[in-house]
Amino acid sequence: MGGESGEDDPIIHFVFVHGASHGAWCWYKIITLLDAAGFKSSTVDLTGAGISLTDSNTVFHSDQYNRPLFSLLSDLPPFHKVILVGHSIGGASVTEALCKFTDKISMAIYITASMVKPGSISSPDLLNILEGEEEIHDYTFGEGTDKPPTGYIIKEEFRRHYYYNQSPLEDITLSSKLLRPAPMRAFQELDKLPPNPKAENVPRVYIKTAKDNIIDPMRQDQMVENWPVFQMYVLEESDHSPFFSVPTTLFAYLLHAVSSLHR
Repeated sequence: MGGESGEDDPIIHFVFVHGASHGAWCWYKIITLLDAAGFKSSTVDLTGAGISLTDSNTVFHSDQYNRPLFSLLSDLPPFHKVILVGHSIGGASVTEALCKFTDKISMAIYITASMVKPGSISSPDLLNILEGEEEIHDYTFGEGTDKPPTGYIIKEEFRRHYYYNQSPLEDITLSSKLLRPAPMRAFQELDKLPPNPKAENVPRVYIKTAKDNIIDPMRQDQMVENWPVFQMYVLEESDHSPFFSVPTTLFAYLLHAVSSLHR
């Protein structure tokens, strides 16, 4: 099972969506493994993230934030489908794409990600996961300090505990150079979609992280209970960032998940 195309062996194309403050760069280990195994992979920098030239403090709407992902999907050739993979709040972007581009997605994979059924209410959304611990964030005020914040980022001294408690030191160092404030206003619009029965027919997979200090494993279980999935996997030794902490195991789970589409 590789990336070669043919009538009976369609190309397997992964598209990866990052979470808050991260960018396409965070998938570098997974992309390396997939490329070496002969699969096609794509990553996106959502608006204001990664090497996007847009200041995240000017990103106020979810459609604006997700535009690079929507552009990638809309530009796919006819009949070409992708495996869409989202991490953390990137799961909300995956669900929005699932509703807008249902015919372009053969499977959606959520990695310790927000997964809220369209038409239901998230409880609570990912912005409030660290409620009561606001001192761990730095806020940016793109419209002035007399207006609500436009961006936020976890303070450097807390990042290892919340994002990378099982990750290699070199990846923590890398991230310290590349993390950017996340667009708070756009995030407030995520996970607020109308019902979409067609999107619910696309197989979904959830990959749970057992040593996650941001999205508690019980909360991950709750999301799966509220919107049951086709398959579920557990990364027992992973923090919130399995692309750093357990990349080879994550790679294996991704391949196992998509193998079910070709049986």
